[in-house]
Amino acid sequence: QVQLVESGGGSVQTGGSLRLSCATSGFTLSSYSMAWFRQAPGKEREGVAAINKDGTIKYSEFVKGRFTISRDTVRGFVYLQMNSLQPEDTAMYYCAAVGIRLVFNQLTPSKYVYWGQGTQVTVSS
Repeated sequence: QVQLVESGGGSVQTGGSLRLSCATSGFTLSSYSMAWFRQAPGKEREGVAAINKDGTIKYSEFVKGRFTISRDTVRGFVYLQMNSLQPEDTAMYYCAAVGIRLVFNQLTPSKYVYWGQGTQVTVSS
C-alpha cells in the first residue's frame, strides 16, 4: 500500500534552514504527482510546493525563492529544502501524493489522495 513518511522537521531560529524528506513506498514515484502542504494551528491546510509526475514544479507565492522541492525517483524520496525560514513558516508539514498529473491545481489539498503523518517545523524569532 502507499505509504508516505515525513522527517526532518525541528526547531530553528529566524533565517535558518531545514530539509524535509518524504520517504515513499508502495508505488512508483515517477508515476505520481507529489506535494508539500502545511497547516498551522487554527488555519487551513495550504499548499507549499508541488512536483508533477512529469517533473513540472509549482510553488506558493509565500515560499517562492526560499523553498525548493525535489525528488529522487530511484530512492523514492521527495525533499523540501527550506531556507530563510520565518516565524510564519511554523506549521506541521505534510507530504501528499496522487497518481495523476495535475494541471492547474497542484497546490489544492483536495486533489491529493495519500498523505503522511506530518513533521513539525517551528521557527522562533
